[in-house]
Amino acid sequence: MAKNIFWALEYVSADYDWLTVDDRIWYALFVIQPVYYPLLGVVAVPVNTVTIVILSRGKCGLSKGVTRYLEAMATADLLVVIFDLIMKQLPMVYREQFSFVYSIYVCNIHAVVVAAVTDCSVWFTVAFTFDRFVAISCQKLRTKYCTERTAAVVLGTMTVLSSLKNIFWYFMLRGEYHLDYVPWFCRERAGVLRSSVWAAIEFLHYLVTPGLPFALILLLNVLTAKYVLVAGRARKRLRDPSLRESVRDPEMESRRKSLILLLVISGNFILLWSVYMVYNIWGRIYDLRIGSSFPPNTLQELGFMLQLLSCCTNTALYAVTQTKFRQQLKDLVKYPFTLTVKFLQRRWRICPGVLPNASSLNHSLKQ
Repeated sequence: MAKNIFWALEYVSADYDWLTVDDRIWYALFVIQPVYYPLLGVVAVPVNTVTIVILSRGKCGLSKGVTRYLEAMATADLLVVIFDLIMKQLPMVYREQFSFVYSIYVCNIHAVVVAAVTDCSVWFTVAFTFDRFVAISCQKLRTKYCTERTAAVVLGTMTVLSSLKNIFWYFMLRGEYHLDYVPWFCRERAGVLRSSVWAAIEFLHYLVTPGLPFALILLLNVLTAKYVLVAGRARKRLRDPSLRESVRDPEMESRRKSLILLLVISGNFILLWSVYMVYNIWGRIYDLRIGSSFPPNTLQELGFMLQLLSCCTNTALYAVTQTKFRQQLKDLVKYPFTLTVKFLQRRWRICPGVLPNASSLNHSLKQ
């Protein structure tokens, strides 16, 4: 891999003026990926695990229904990191080191799992977006729909449907791993590439995920934002003019916070998934003999990189937008240090002047 990277750098530097823009981007990604994917895995696994732990404690000031959605999204992202990033992308980048996988004939099962957890990650975001739309815009339906029980039913149903929807990959692909820069990382079954039926099925697959979620998320965000703006103006007109600036409206403040969280999560999804969606729909249109050109491979690789990046950004978004989540994250980071100091004080009975006590350590960490 090191030789290949140095070869790519030498090739680009020597023939830069003769390379097309697509080739330049391709070799740049070829150099970046061996560092990018391992680093992303090292960050994404603990980040999503910490997010699940913090949300499961229920101390972030969020309703139980919202907490269940966010927990499910973090769990799905963690599974995507494990089955897609670690078990798929890393072997493709480090093919020589993972050559043993060629003797393991479970690639079609692996493909089903990757597609299923990816669908869950996407549709859980849609479910969360719809839940916030109902909570903000549909006052009568809110008390019945925005509950922990409804969230559990919705998430469970989406998990089952996502698993059933992706079984076709098992019959479309073979058990042998391919580990090459192609849309599938498995060997396809005979006749699949030239079959209009399989191309149509795969086109519908990418249309349902992530094509349809894109449209739903955009629509729900527009409707929610419009309702908040209209309702805010109406409530402002009804209030006493002398109190409009001095007194805060708790109802609008709550809606504003919910809208910010919704727009941040949805916008992150749309931004990081857009390249992946364009590549797959473009490629399937070409397979159906509708388009005249196949999308460049650089678009596919860039789409994979951005899609996997979306699996570890939600924690940062929560920390930026949610004050209580940020405080819980600080407490979790400080906990090992506080525990260590308490253990040392009990073990050796050191005087407080020699070793700082837990409260002073907490004060210094806050500073």
